Amino acid sequence: MKALCWTGINKLQVEDVDEPTILEPRDAIVKVTLSTSCGSDLHLLGGYVPGMRAGDVLGHEFMGEIVAVGSGVEKRKVGDRVVVCSFMSCGQCFYCVNGLTSLCDNTNPHPGLGEGLFGASTGGCFGYSQITGGFAGSHAEYVRVPHIDTGAFPIPDGVTDEQAVFASDAVPTGWMGADLGGVKPGDVVAVWGAGGVGQMAARASMLLGAEKVIVIDRLPERLEQARSIIGAETLDYSDTEVMAELRERTGGRGPDVSIEAVGMEAHSERPDYLYDRVKTALKLETDRPTAVREAIMATRKGGSVFVLGVFGGLVDKFPLGAVMNKGLTLRSAQQHGHRYIPMLLERIAAGEIPTGHLATHVMPLADAPKGYEMFKTKDDGCVRAVFRP
Repeated sequence: MKALCWTGINKLQVEDVDEPTILEPRDAIVKVTLSTSCGSDLHLLGGYVPGMRAGDVLGHEFMGEIVAVGSGVEKRKVGDRVVVCSFMSCGQCFYCVNGLTSLCDNTNPHPGLGEGLFGASTGGCFGYSQITGGFAGSHAEYVRVPHIDTGAFPIPDGVTDEQAVFASDAVPTGWMGADLGGVKPGDVVAVWGAGGVGQMAARASMLLGAEKVIVIDRLPERLEQARSIIGAETLDYSDTEVMAELRERTGGRGPDVSIEAVGMEAHSERPDYLYDRVKTALKLETDRPTAVREAIMATRKGGSVFVLGVFGGLVDKFPLGAVMNKGLTLRSAQQHGHRYIPMLLERIAAGEIPTGHLATHVMPLADAPKGYEMFKTKDDGCVRAVFRP
């Protein structure tokens, strides 16, 4: 079968690979209908996340049809049209039982790598390096899905493929940021990043009762989507001083909740961006925390900051003093999608969460290297490149 493979830093190629087979009783094989690029994939392409091997199949956000199931599968059947959570959950360990599914103890066959980097391993994730298990990703014709009963969710009638695919990762990630960030009725929320996750965090904040949601970015096509489709206010950081503008819009206090949806390759117009570029080039830090710093400094006293963007290692000049002295609550996580996806699919079906607009460029899998280049450079207004095997 055809699959999009990582062949080296900033190098992708569609190659012939072996079709997946069922290895465990709770496995299934899903024929991929749509699989989308994600901003966190760019960290893999740039070599910022260790553990990639030549030939690894990329992709972690997808939907499709179940074509085979293992002997232990009870809830899903051949022919089901499903969206699959990007992280895997066994459904039985301490973390899964408590809704912390991306921390599953039983789905990552390479726990030692995460333990060395983070002090503990994450759960397994499709197409995201050996650190999260080395599983083949979804930019392929077929994908093996472990623990299909807990990881795949039937798509309601009336929800299109282009709408459903984002319920795999972008929608639950954004909702989790607003939910665990503590958004409540009457809050002012600021979201750094107007990509898919940032837009979904903004929409979730609105549905949770936020009085005002401000999305911060510099790309006009993303800001326009955040305004016209999501319904948020926007702020172009290349055209204004973010902290001053946020104070102006919040009566001088700052946001109640700040959500960082950018990650380790954040861009900025401020001097600390150049500082971070130099430090990462010299291997003196691994990630650029520009947006995180700004979110911490901008949030009101006693407020909450939630980090949704993916980080892989060490950062410099972290404003811990601001966190402590302002009494901030700082939280973060990879997405615990299993606790949210069924509810979110119903909200998508009801028209409460728009998602299809994110699929700005739908193309054949054969064109995936071109799609990722467009996605990386933001060429032609590309918000997400979506691949159809």
